Amino acid sequence: MNEVIMINPLSEPTYLIMLALYQGPLHGYGIIKAIENVSRGIYVIAPGTLYGVIKNIQKKGWIQTIEIESGSRRRITYRITDDGKEALLAEYNKYINLIHMSKIILHESEE
Repeated sequence: MNEVIMINPLSEPTYLIMLALYQGPLHGYGIIKAIENVSRGIYVIAPGTLYGVIKNIQKKGWIQTIEIESGSRRRITYRITDDGKEALLAEYNKYINLIHMSKIILHESEE
């Protein structure tokens, strides 16, 4: 029997930010550029949105802050946690199921 998992959906910016961090730790600007690059400019996350989402998902324990000293500069970098990976993959699987259902329904309506 299929297990039904009910979770609060991730907002699009949350999903994209966590997806960028799934590839490895990044600083804020690196997250913005990673999303822009992988989406070929379709998705652009504004800094205000980025840091609002980061604050929210840090509270949930989905990402951690890593402080890196580079010479006289301190750079804050973020990395996804195991709980964050679990939440991201659950959302990914939900999207896959939605796409599968959509294909079935849309294909049936074409006949």
